Amino acid sequence: MLIQPGDLLKDVNTPEDLRKLDRKDLVRLSDELRQYIIDTVSVYGGHFGASLGVVELTVALHYVFNTPDDSLVWDVGHQAYGHKILTGRRDRFHTNRTYGGLSGFPKIKESKYDAFGVGHSSTSIGAALGMAVASEYKKEDSHHIAVIGDGAMTGGMAFEAMNHAGVSNSNLLIILNDNCMSIDPNVGALKDYLTDITTSGAYNRLKDDMWKVLGKISKFGVNAQEIMSKVEASTKSFLLKHSNLFESLNLRYFGPVDGHDIDHLTSVLADLKNIPGPKILHCVTTKGKGFALAEKDQTKWHAPGTFDKVTGEIHKKHVISPQAPKYQDVFGNTLLELAKQNEKIMGITPAMPSGCSMNIMMKEMPDRTFDVGIAEQHAVTFSAGLAANGMVPFCNIYSSFMQRAYDQVIHDVCIQNLPVVFCLDRAGVVGADGATHHGAYDIAFMRCLPNIVVAAPMNEEQLRDMMYTAQMPEREGAFCIRYPRGTGVMPEWQTPLKEMQIGKGRLVREGERVAILTLGHVGNYAVRACEKLAEEGVYPAHYDMRFAKPLDEEMLVEIFENFDRVVTVEDGCLPGGFGSAVIEFMADKGYSARVKRLGIPDRIVDHGTQAQLHRECGYDTEAIEEAVWSLVGTEAVLN
Repeated sequence: MLIQPGDLLKDVNTPEDLRKLDRKDLVRLSDELRQYIIDTVSVYGGHFGASLGVVELTVALHYVFNTPDDSLVWDVGHQAYGHKILTGRRDRFHTNRTYGGLSGFPKIKESKYDAFGVGHSSTSIGAALGMAVASEYKKEDSHHIAVIGDGAMTGGMAFEAMNHAGVSNSNLLIILNDNCMSIDPNVGALKDYLTDITTSGAYNRLKDDMWKVLGKISKFGVNAQEIMSKVEASTKSFLLKHSNLFESLNLRYFGPVDGHDIDHLTSVLADLKNIPGPKILHCVTTKGKGFALAEKDQTKWHAPGTFDKVTGEIHKKHVISPQAPKYQDVFGNTLLELAKQNEKIMGITPAMPSGCSMNIMMKEMPDRTFDVGIAEQHAVTFSAGLAANGMVPFCNIYSSFMQRAYDQVIHDVCIQNLPVVFCLDRAGVVGADGATHHGAYDIAFMRCLPNIVVAAPMNEEQLRDMMYTAQMPEREGAFCIRYPRGTGVMPEWQTPLKEMQIGKGRLVREGERVAILTLGHVGNYAVRACEKLAEEGVYPAHYDMRFAKPLDEEMLVEIFENFDRVVTVEDGCLPGGFGSAVIEFMADKGYSARVKRLGIPDRIVDHGTQAQLHRECGYDTEAIEEAVWSLVGTEAVLN
């Protein structure tokens, strides 16, 4: 289905085309851009509410600034759909987040207008500051703009970058896109602080006076430094009554302004171009703006999939009943079940209560669940503090986001041998979110640490049992459970909770010639591969190892004494991963075998469906069959 742009938008293929428009046409163009996003996402899916909320801001930024010479850095990137459409990618926008198509996030190699690749939050200010300092050093007269949401402002990196920017002379503009949302509603003191600013009558009166003064720059040619001295004098007198966080970091603060009033927004940005040094513009926007249902339920419409743009009905995928649950829902329901049995259990998540399903426990036990905001490092150390005082923290973080808290895992948890339970959601390739979100590395970076168990369930029952085992009172040290995005394999998943023997695998299928060793959900691929191979007269054995650390050494001895051909399968990176652990054991114990490792290769993997990426990376059912055939060759046929 070909989506048709509006009459103005169809002629805007680059920001240069946009800047040829009369300023009075920007309202109409914004309406057309918003409608184009609605039309396209309703048919093809993708992130939704965030981009609708910054349509006017996107148009104004490209209209006022000379992109790409002026650098525009979007934090996270959920909100950059309008940016992509205006920067030469409208005709390919329907391929967004599909295999071989446009990335769902800004990406340097995709467009010269994507100044910095993003996907994780809170990076924009630091990146834009680096660009600004480089430009200053090279004596380039260019502007550098970071667009960051108030949710991403809760990340420590954002504060670190602002702290640095405040002592620089860089030509940096920070746009604070304040909509009180990330994916879930924002939490914490910063949210309350920004609310105070936006609702302060005195502050807004002062703000209006400031803009009237600044408006004289273009009208009367008054020196910008003289204007700023008047602005600063007014600000200082006001700050005696109302302390400003950003001004205390030596960032000139402007706003709040209506992020949907494009005429005023354009004037403000044009004025700010003439004010040197680091500064911040506070824009108040509505996530989902222009689509009533998305404005009303912003979490649901963050990334709704395809939907009817008229009725708002979200299209559900046709499934064969009964349907296996999502792993995240098994986690959420099991955590609540365990918490009812063990009063020491607490749940911690960095801004993903609905994404990881911790909201299930949060609804019933709000005093025992904590959304700490987009602050993975704090989530881990906060969990360590809970554990040090006798609690049993379940810290749920997406695998790719756990990368941001690695030092805390080592320094605050493992060195102190504290019983923190890490539940790593979205482990392995995640699909359409692509390279920034794949949970490729956690097996490798967790299994090298002391005082930690690294486990991966093959199904829902094992996830429940691992969680039950992790919270047993006599257990010491960290326990890391990784599981993938998407559904499991057990419609009847609410099995009785049982304690597992840590470091013990299981034999799934007896066989000969070749042993297949799997870790986690991908073991289900091996089950199907063994069934298909048996039809052709090949009968490999299949072992579900369940633990990458500690390995089941007793089982590995049995394997290497009975098989000289081994296939390892994991939904993680090959360097340093589960297969590497098996080879290390083989070498250390003096065994010899032909080992073929299947997993995520040593390269950046782009976006696509999980099935497409499993095929591309070579560890789906077909790839396992091919690996077995490569080891047995014609021998099986001849015998």
